[in-house]
Amino acid sequence: MAEENKFEIKLPLFKGPFDLLLFFIERDELDICDIPIAKITNDFLGYIDQLERLNVEVASEFILVAATLMRIKAKMLLPRPAIDEEGKELDPREELVKHLLEYKKYKSVISLLSKMESDRLDREKRGNLKKEIHLLSEPINVEAELEDIDLYKMMKVFQKALKRYEFEQNKPTHQVVQYPYTIEKQKERLIERLVNEERLSFTDIIQENPEKILVIFNFLSILELLQLKQIVMRVGQGFNNFWIERK
Repeated sequence: MAEENKFEIKLPLFKGPFDLLLFFIERDELDICDIPIAKITNDFLGYIDQLERLNVEVASEFILVAATLMRIKAKMLLPRPAIDEEGKELDPREELVKHLLEYKKYKSVISLLSKMESDRLDREKRGNLKKEIHLLSEPINVEAELEDIDLYKMMKVFQKALKRYEFEQNKPTHQVVQYPYTIEKQKERLIERLVNEERLSFTDIIQENPEKILVIFNFLSILELLQLKQIVMRVGQGFNNFWIERK
């Protein structure tokens, strides 16, 4: 039998999540001060999903920025925007844009600083050559060094070694848990249920599985379905609940 062709997929690995966001912005020639948050979020989550499929470990800071993007996207989908004390509408993207501009500013000088460091390391320091050769040629006086060691110094060194060992043993570890939910899957499940049911109560959806992260995914899915005009929302008077129906 002929040997099967093997394909190797390589993805560019970025130093951090802001590097990845700047790559998407420069690639698509987007305005960094007016980021299309839905597109950036989808591209960012798609990149993380491809890394996970290739069994590449995703750093915790990427997961944090992904959650931040989803939070901003949810705020922008809400019908009532946030307003400050002066009555001005707050842009949920403002803090993200501020961090991106700051990161871009420092990144622009990294190459210059790296070149300056390399040039500096290539230079030789001027010194007293005769004195340096004399110091290198002197034999090591082991007996003189041992004379300066006493029990107190040995105990101090031993104590430092114990503290270093305890620190290494008790070093905190962080484990990133990947939840088995996606907004797309939750949207499909809600639409499938609305085919057989006339309407769904949000409290009933929560009671089926009250896990906090699943409630958040269901709520974001409902917001996206509302934006896509695939469902309508009915709010009852006097109840802290709402119903969704298929449009």
